[in-house]
Amino acid sequence: MTLTGAIVFFVIFWWLSFFIVLPIGVRGQFEDGPVQEGTEEGAPANPMIKKKALWATYGAVALTSVSFVLSRVFDLQSLVVGG
Repeated sequence: MTLTGAIVFFVIFWWLSFFIVLPIGVRGQFEDGPVQEGTEEGAPANPMIKKKALWATYGAVALTSVSFVLSRVFDLQSLVVGG
């Protein structure tokens, strides 16, 4: 796996991980009490975006590492190139 390939994998895995962890622990404003004026009542009261971005980063690092190891073990580049 090249550096460019690793970066592409990391970005894809980061967004995948981010969308997976995004709904975890979300409570709507209507569940926690008063709704702020001008917002949807189902909007998250505390979305914890920084924490979820960190979780997504950990997930992306893990998935990119696994894909790197698998590409070395199974030599996927030679399968694609035909070598």
